[in-house]
Amino acid sequence: MVIISHKPQTTRHRIFGIYNDENHQIVFSDTPGFISETNYKMQEAMNKSVMTIFEDADLILLVHDVFVNEKIDENVMNKIKNSKIPCFLVLNKMDLIDDGRGLLMIEEWRQLHNFTEIFCTSATNNVGVEGLMKTIIGSLPEGPAYYPKDQLSDRPQRFFVSELIRENIMELYHQEIPYSTEVIVTEYKEKKKNGKPMIHIYAEIYVMRKSQKGIILGKGGSSIKKLGTESRKDIEAYLGDRVFLELYVKIKEKWRDDDSLLKSFGYLQ
Repeated sequence: MVIISHKPQTTRHRIFGIYNDENHQIVFSDTPGFISETNYKMQEAMNKSVMTIFEDADLILLVHDVFVNEKIDENVMNKIKNSKIPCFLVLNKMDLIDDGRGLLMIEEWRQLHNFTEIFCTSATNNVGVEGLMKTIIGSLPEGPAYYPKDQLSDRPQRFFVSELIRENIMELYHQEIPYSTEVIVTEYKEKKKNGKPMIHIYAEIYVMRKSQKGIILGKGGSSIKKLGTESRKDIEAYLGDRVFLELYVKIKEKWRDDDSLLKSFGYLQ
């Protein structure tokens, strides 16, 4: 599970998603988008995580939303051109544009780079996905399974819970607030209430200024109450159990440039 949002820089960490069937295991690595002009150390760390794929990947999938007009960063494109790793271009949402425009777009990408394969897909409608998966399976080298068959990611439950809260921050707040916050789950306890399972979760939301804390809280705590309600619903749907969620807001000035905090938040190794 990876959070999504219409806002840029939604993905901040490299996340492994593990696909298993009877005969195969594929580890998909989802990375942040590359930031051409970084303004602080957190963004630099995000860029480094993008570049790690050129060190350990067997196959690169360059996924592009056909409705996004932004060009691929030149640094990333040069890395792809100079890499010996096979690279598949995946043009998503191609079912929503006419054939003429689609053919023109494919040709423009072919002029940019000699991709190993080009796939036209619609992830929502499951169009072209089966063919893409078959080609991926046929292109990867044989090797041992790195993870147990029932494991879906390299990240713990706490990470995905914090991401669901951050996803709601992305949706409910505007301007700089989503980019100035970090969410850390400080306590995750499985308990019982009235004989039924209930998970108690305590999470801290870090902001950089007092004014941002006020915006997160809202008048009379109305905004954080809504954030808690929406996040709890999503977490319960994800975990399949009832959840008690309590949120706290803390101020950490310039946390995006603080090495010790970035390390504790998982951006620096």
